[in-house]
Amino acid sequence: QALSEIEGMGGRGSNVQEMRVRPLAKRRVDMHSFCNPSGFQRSPYLSARGNFANVFQGSTEEGYKAYHADKYDEDKNPNGIINFGTSENKLCFDLMSKRLTQADMNLMDPSLLQYPDWKGHLFLREEVAQFLTYYCKAPGPLKAENVIVLNGCGSLFSALATVLCDPGEAILIATPFYGGITQSVFLYGNVKLVYVYLDSKITGTSTRPFQLTVEKLEKALQDARAEGVTVRALILLNPQNPLGDIYSLSELRDYLEFAKRHELHVIVDEIYMLSVFDESATFHSVLGMDRLPDPQRTHVMWGITKDFAVSGIRFGTLYTENQDVANAVASLCYFHGVCGPVQHKVAQLLRDRDWINQVYLRANHARLKAAHTYVTDELKTLGVPFLNRNAGFFVWIDFRKYLKTGTFEEELLLWKRFLDNKVLLSCGKAFECSEPGWFRIIFADKAHRLQLGMQRIRKVLEEREQEILAEEEQPCQSDQDGKADSTDEVIFVSRHQDPICASSSSLGDLIGLLQQQMRSSDWLQKNTAEQFA
Repeated sequence: QALSEIEGMGGRGSNVQEMRVRPLAKRRVDMHSFCNPSGFQRSPYLSARGNFANVFQGSTEEGYKAYHADKYDEDKNPNGIINFGTSENKLCFDLMSKRLTQADMNLMDPSLLQYPDWKGHLFLREEVAQFLTYYCKAPGPLKAENVIVLNGCGSLFSALATVLCDPGEAILIATPFYGGITQSVFLYGNVKLVYVYLDSKITGTSTRPFQLTVEKLEKALQDARAEGVTVRALILLNPQNPLGDIYSLSELRDYLEFAKRHELHVIVDEIYMLSVFDESATFHSVLGMDRLPDPQRTHVMWGITKDFAVSGIRFGTLYTENQDVANAVASLCYFHGVCGPVQHKVAQLLRDRDWINQVYLRANHARLKAAHTYVTDELKTLGVPFLNRNAGFFVWIDFRKYLKTGTFEEELLLWKRFLDNKVLLSCGKAFECSEPGWFRIIFADKAHRLQLGMQRIRKVLEEREQEILAEEEQPCQSDQDGKADSTDEVIFVSRHQDPICASSSSLGDLIGLLQQQMRSSDWLQKNTAEQFA
């Protein structure tokens, strides 16, 4: 049982130090990744479970608390922390605030002030079914009876873990992954996570860095079973957070066929499905497939938090054809319901297809693309490799060359160095990345914060580079080990640039020079990210 492994924190059994040195294979969830046991004292008022929750830290909890205590404000606190760590879209508040305050949103019908059907009001579930049918390109109309509404996808992960797994059983997930899932399924549901470790090296059947393959899934599953761990489900994130990968139809089919062979449920989180901001990339929803290998074990999640830039409105929805699963999750909606007036607003939003298509998505995609271009151009100028993707709000960055010894301890020190310089990032360990030195940066922010944040990042990296040069006689001796494979996927030059063309290379140098000149002037302060792109 997962919680019995941390019972020592309640004062009965092994101590915190023993827990820290216990092999990861014996615990499946690396407690030290999520706890800060230094100076820990057991509370006599709490159970073992309560003591663990008391010291539990989510993937960015420490930085998140620091950010809220010292939040950047252009006028009131210009030296505050800029948050590039929390995955929020801050580019469309103008559009959403205008739409959510229009007359049709403001309804206080008596039915909205009473207890609803725990699955959600029928009018909302019908709108969700029609919305998903349209945007997921479903081959046939999706049904309202298969829709359940909860207050966010975190609650959905918790509910699904609870109804699909018994305590101590496990769910398969590829790393790196969004760390909040651990909080949802383990801390809340006492369900373990079995990691499918991905890395930047392109080996075997891989064609890109951090690629999920069936072979890797098979190995992780068999290793877990050899340790006596019962695996009940597989989690897929599509588009993937933090990588930005979009799975092809053939990849999705392979993963689902793998799950069917082993009678695993598949939980597919598609919360970034409308945040694919480049027309060259195509998103394929599981709900758009002609035939699901195992429809009774396939469950799809989506919410408005990311795609509609309203993380403060807690709304997530589950679509499953399995009525046993639907009813079991619905029974937990008593704890995770969405208030009636919000259900009305969400239904009005989802049915306004003209506004979504003609106004919101056009503007949102253009703004995301411009912000992504600005941040990646800055990384190119710095010579920092990154994964070039076109979905989500994040860039997965390779800072390994700034780690002298290449350890997670040094990664944490670099993360704290950024925070001390008033910019919050997310380090790879928070996503259970197997390679120290990878970071996630959120680019879905306004131009002036992007500019200042990147200036602060540049300062830290330049200082760190000078320190490494001063410390090492041959500063580049481990450089090859610290860089990702040289492919079109991990780059710091434009993917549209022909590497064998001398004129293109010269053009790239000229662009870099112009960017440096712009950076040293007040040009950017007077122009928008869209114009800069």
